Amino acid sequence: MTTSGGSAQRSFRLSRRTLEQLDAMARAAGESRNALAERLLSEAIKTAVHPLIRFQPGALGRRRAHVVGTRLSVYQVISTLRGNDGDVDQTAEDFGLAPQLVRAALAYYADYTDEVDEDAAAAAQVEREECEHWERQQQAIA
Repeated sequence: MTTSGGSAQRSFRLSRRTLEQLDAMARAAGESRNALAERLLSEAIKTAVHPLIRFQPGALGRRRAHVVGTRLSVYQVISTLRGNDGDVDQTAEDFGLAPQLVRAALAYYADYTDEVDEDAAAAAQVEREECEHWERQQQAIA
């Protein structure tokens, strides 16, 4: 069964322990059990395909794809890679990373371009708002 949002309903058998953990996590996060299960399953699938990518909370409560072992979001690596005209080695050097991690970010971006572009847009919006807030503060004390 497909809903209007493009999702499909499936039935899964889960252990009682897994359901208890899911319910507890959903309550703690203020999410529905279904929304949390969908997010966790989606992230697990993405991580299985892209083992050097992990997910961390970011601005506005969004969970962003990050390069494993770093604090770098995939969109940050891709932005720098573009600035370096696609030069993986230069981008790796800029961040002090192994080139394999830059290639991992690029591979994730190739599969999830829209998601990463949305992350970049959300971060840019937060940056604009923070800058405007700082400018108002500076004007207030001038």
